[in-house]
Order: sequence, then structure tokens, then C-alpha cells
Amino acid sequence: MESFLDRTKDADLEELMRELAARAGGNKRRSLRLRAWKFTVFGAYAVKRLIDIAGSAIGLVLLSPVFLAIAVAVKLSSPGPVFFKQVRVGRYGRHFDFYKFRSMRQDAEARKAALMDRNESKDGVIFKMKDDPRITKVGKFLRRTSLDELPQLWNVLIGDMSLVGPRPPVPSEVREYTLEDRKRLDVIPGITCLWQIKGRSEIPFNEQVRLDKEYILAPGVWKDILILLKTIPAIIGGKGAY
Repeated sequence: MESFLDRTKDADLEELMRELAARAGGNKRRSLRLRAWKFTVFGAYAVKRLIDIAGSAIGLVLLSPVFLAIAVAVKLSSPGPVFFKQVRVGRYGRHFDFYKFRSMRQDAEARKAALMDRNESKDGVIFKMKDDPRITKVGKFLRRTSLDELPQLWNVLIGDMSLVGPRPPVPSEVREYTLEDRKRLDVIPGITCLWQIKGRSEIPFNEQVRLDKEYILAPGVWKDILILLKTIPAIIGGKGAY
């Protein structure tokens, strides 16, 4: 006859087996959720990258006559190269060469130190000046219309940048970042972003950081498309462009 002790052991074993099965099921569900999350994230990144490649490639081809016209204007406006190349900080702190049409005189960087006391940026992390004497006449037009940014389509095509994302900072700015500010480096930088369509250079640095973090926390393809569409009237309006 089965003893009470044997029945107790059998009950404990059954309970243990049920617990192990429940844990196995829970682990399997968590594993499936993790895989689904990874697939969603990778899928969103892949779609965003495809849009970047298509958009930048088409832009470079269709705008090639505009590139040529700007190159001639820049070359005739002042001595120096057509393109301005600068080291910028991308995702996870990686440095890359960033391109723009040159809008300043060739000695602009050397003259910057003498103008630091006229910095109009309230927090001093970035340098902004409405009537910057280093900007050429052609450069003022290029900046107001954001045409100086067109060469960054090449940065997008090769993967250094995206069409939409936080603007890439220079290394000296990053050295002034707080840990909170460094969250801007968690994603690939872009040509346009939320604060670019809300006022560009008129937006204080702290507000730029807030808007960039808002974008990073809720990314999406449709959100990118909306920002791209809103960039057009922002450029035409010219608010904060200097």
C-alpha cells in the first residue's frame, strides 16, 4: 500500500514538473518576444536605410546641375575650395568627414577665436552669430536656402548620415556634453531633424537636445517622412537660417 510519504513525494514532484514547465513556457515566450522586437527594430532600420539610399542617390542625380551651378558660384565668390570638409561625430561617437558647400572665407576657422566673445548661443556649447563677417555673399544665400547642405547627400549615401536624425556635432561640442546630451549620439545623425523645422539656429542648445531625444525615443518611418515634408516650407521660410 502507498504510504502518505510516497504520495507527498509524488505530489511535490508533480508540482515541481509543473513549475519547470511553466518556466520553460515563460522563457520561450520571452525568447519569442525578444526575437519579434529584434525583427521589428532591424526591419525599421532596413526600411530607413533603403529610403536613405534611394533618396540620396536620386537627389545626387537630379540635383547635379544645381551642384555644378553652386560650385561655380562658390569658386567665383572667393578664393578657396568649393567644398568645406570637417570632422563630425556620428553614432556612438564615431568620427567621419562631413561635407558642405563652402559658405565662409578660407581663413574662417583661424578667425573664429577672435569672434568667440560675440557668440550668440546662450549656453556657449555651440557657436552661432547672425552677422558673421566670415560668411561670403554667396554663402549667405546658400545658408538661408540650406543649399550649402546638399553635399551631405553623399554622407547619407555612404552611411555616415541619414536623411533624418540629430545634426552631427563637432568634437569640441561633444567634449562639452553632459551624459544626458550624449544620448544624441545613440542614433545615426541626419540632414534634417525636429529642431531644424521648428526654427533652426534660433532654437537654444538645450531645446535642441530635448527635441532630438524626443525623436530618438519615438522613431518611425512615417515620422521621418513627415519631418522631410515639413523641411521644405521651413527652408522656404528661412526662419533661423544663418
